[in-house]
Amino acid sequence: MKKLNIILILFFYMYLANAQNTRHPYLIFTKQKIDFAKSKAKSDTTMARCWKDIRKVADTNINTNDISRLDYLSLAYLMTDNNKYSDAVKRVLMNAIKAKSWATSEMLARKPTWNADLNVAHRCFATAVGYDAIYNTLTSEERDTISRGLYRLGVQPSMHDWIMEPTRIHSLNSMGHNWWSSCVGMGGLLALSLQDEISEAKEAAETVNELLPEWFDFGGDVLQNKAKTFDEAGGMYESLNYANFGIGEALLFRIGWKNSRSEESLPAIKQLAKLPDYFLHLCYPRTGALYDVNFGDSHNTISAESCMMLLYELGIRNDNMLWYFNQVEEGQNRDGYFRNRPIGFLYTPDTHNAPSIPTATNSYLWKDFGWATMRNNWNKDATMIAVKSGYTWNHSHADANSFVIFHKGVEIIKDAGNCSYPNPAYRNYFFQSDAHNVILFNGEGQPRTQQYHGAPLRGNLYYMMDAGNMKYVLANGTGPMSDKLSRNFRHFIWMDKLLLIVDDIKSHRQGNFEWLWHPDGNVKKEGYFLNVTNGNAAISICPLYPRLFAQSDFVHDYPDDIYLEEKEGPTEDLKGKEKYYSFHLPETTDMVKAVTAVIMKDSPIDKNLPQIERRDGKDWIGLRIKYNGQTTDLYINQLADGRLMHSNSWIEADGWTTDAYMFSVTYKDGTDAAEAKDFFICYGSAVRRGNTDYFSSLSKLFIIKNNTEGKDNFHIEGQQHVNATFRSMSQPSTVMVNDKDMKVTYNKYGMNIKFEE
Repeated sequence: MKKLNIILILFFYMYLANAQNTRHPYLIFTKQKIDFAKSKAKSDTTMARCWKDIRKVADTNINTNDISRLDYLSLAYLMTDNNKYSDAVKRVLMNAIKAKSWATSEMLARKPTWNADLNVAHRCFATAVGYDAIYNTLTSEERDTISRGLYRLGVQPSMHDWIMEPTRIHSLNSMGHNWWSSCVGMGGLLALSLQDEISEAKEAAETVNELLPEWFDFGGDVLQNKAKTFDEAGGMYESLNYANFGIGEALLFRIGWKNSRSEESLPAIKQLAKLPDYFLHLCYPRTGALYDVNFGDSHNTISAESCMMLLYELGIRNDNMLWYFNQVEEGQNRDGYFRNRPIGFLYTPDTHNAPSIPTATNSYLWKDFGWATMRNNWNKDATMIAVKSGYTWNHSHADANSFVIFHKGVEIIKDAGNCSYPNPAYRNYFFQSDAHNVILFNGEGQPRTQQYHGAPLRGNLYYMMDAGNMKYVLANGTGPMSDKLSRNFRHFIWMDKLLLIVDDIKSHRQGNFEWLWHPDGNVKKEGYFLNVTNGNAAISICPLYPRLFAQSDFVHDYPDDIYLEEKEGPTEDLKGKEKYYSFHLPETTDMVKAVTAVIMKDSPIDKNLPQIERRDGKDWIGLRIKYNGQTTDLYINQLADGRLMHSNSWIEADGWTTDAYMFSVTYKDGTDAAEAKDFFICYGSAVRRGNTDYFSSLSKLFIIKNNTEGKDNFHIEGQQHVNATFRSMSQPSTVMVNDKDMKVTYNKYGMNIKFEE
C-alpha cells in the first residue's frame, strides 16, 4: 500500500510538471492567439499576405544571431511547428547569454554604473518572447542554462537598477518617463517568462505588477521642475512618439501578467481609460498615411495603433479605436505594430464594423500639460490647428505658445521636427525656440538651459471653447520666457476660414520682437500677404497690427512696415536646408499688441475669402470682417492688458460700452449691429449699448454666444462660479450651455445663467 501511494504521488507531481510545461507559451504569443491567426491566414487574404511577410523575415534571419528578430522566429515556429525556427531561437538565446552585460558601453561608464538601459529592455522583450515560445522544446538542462543566463543579464540588472533595494539608482523624478516603463516593464516581462524556473524572477514580476501604477500616477515635482506624467484628460506630455512607446511597454507587461497569472490580480490604473481619446484627438486623418501632432521629439507619421491595440486587448474598447486602426498605413513609422509584424499580426482587432468617421468632439484640451487641438470636422483632409504651451524638458521642446496647422492633407504650418540626439543640430536648433512658430525677443527665445533643467515656470492653455463656426483658446507662455517678458499671451480665434492670432506681449526692457513661421510649401509674398501653397492646400498670412507688410517689394521705401526676413535651418532628415520666416518690427519697444490673420483657402485659386478691414478708435483697435453675407466687428481693448490696476478697463466703440479685453459681434450684412445674436466676449464683465444690457457678470468671463435656428447656445469659461445675465428677445426655459441643456431664470435685466463647475 505504501509503495502504491508513493507511485501515485510521483504520477501526481509528473502530471503537475507536465501541465505546467505545456501551458507555455503564455505571455504574448498565446495558443489562443496563434490558433486564431492560423485560421485567419487560411481564409483572409490580408492575413495570408501578412503571414507571408513575417515568415520571409524569419527565413532571412534563420542563420543569424539577431536578437531583434526573435519575435519573427518565435512566431514562425508557433505558426508552423517547424523545428528549424525553434532551433534558431534556441541558438540565438544560447549565444545571447554568453555576454558579460547587455548594457551599452556609454551607460556602463556612468557613475554610478547604469547596468540596465533601453538596449537591455529591448533584449528582455525579445528573449522573453523567444524563451516562452520554445519552452516546451527545451530539455530541463537547457531551460536551467538559458533561464539563469537571461535572469543574470536581463531581469537582475533591470530590477536592481530601477526598483529593488538596496541597489536602486533611479527614481521617478529623475527617470520617470519612457525609460522607466520600458526598463521595468520589459524586465518584468522577462521575469514572467522565467517564473517557473527561478523564484526570484517570480518575485520580481510581482513587484513590477505592484509598482507599475506609481509610474502612471507620478505627480511631478517643484524642486526640479518635473511635469506629472499623465494629464487628467489622458496622455503624456513627452510627445506622441514617446507616449506610444512608454505606455506600450507598460501594457505589454500587463498583457503578459494577465495571460500568465491572473487578470483579477492586475492593479487598477485609472489613466488607461482616457488614453484612446488622447491618441484620437492628436491624429489628423488624411488621404494617405495618418498624420499626428508632432510636438516634441516626434514625427507627423508617428501613430499610436500599437498602444491602441494593446488597450483593446486589455478590454478598453470603443468604435473610435476601430476607426483609428483603419487610418494607419502599414509601415508608416518605424516602431508600429502593423499587421505584417508579429504583435500586429496577432493583436489587430477586426475593423470591418468601424465607423466611417469617429464620434468625437472637434476640440480637445489637455490642461495639465498645455496642449490643444481644434478641427472643423473629422473628414479626411479637413483643417486642424494644434497649440502647445506647457512644459519644457527632455523630449518636450522650447516651444511655449507654438502652433501647427494641418490643412487639405498637409501640415502647412509645421513644427521643424527633430533629428538624432547626438547630432549638434538637435540641441542647437530643433529643440530650441527657433525651430517653432513662436515670438523671439532680441533674437532669443526660451533659455537654452531649459532643455536640461526645465522651465521653473511652465506655460499654460486656458478657456477652450468650440461653438462650431467659432473656436477660441488662450495660450500663456509667459513663464518659460519670464527672463525676458512679463506678458506673453497668445489668443487663437478661429472663425470659418479665418484664424486670428492676437499676441499681447510686454518685455522687461526695450528691444526687438519677431514672429517666426515655419511653412511647408511654396512661399511667395504678394502685397500685404505671405502666401503658402502645397498641392491643393493654400493659406495666406497677413500681419495686421501693429503694422502691415510693405505693399510692394521696395521695402527700403517703407521703413515703418513689418520686415520679412528669410532664415535657414536644417531639414529634419539633415540632408539639406529649408527656409523659415521672420516677421519683425523695425523699431524697439517694450509692449506690443499684434494681430495676424491666417486665411485657410479651399484651394490655391479660391476667391471666396474673408475681407478684412483695419479699424481703430479711442483706446481700441479692431477689425471688420466680411464673409458670406455676414459682418463681424472685433474690438481689442488697449486698456485691458494689465496696465490698469484697480480701475476697470472701460471703452466705447461703435456704440458699444464694455470692459472686455476683446469683444466681437456678428450680424447679417445690411442689418443693425444692435440686433446681433452672435457674440464673442473675451475676459469681460459687461457689454452695453445705450441703456440696454447685453451681458453682465460680477466676474470677467470668456463667452461665445451664437444663435442657431432660433436657439441660443452659450459657451462660458473663466470662473468656477458663474452668475451671468444676458439680453434675451424670447424667454425659453432651457438653453444650451457648454453643450448641455440648462434651465434658466429671468429677472428685469434678462436671462440669468447660473452654475458651478
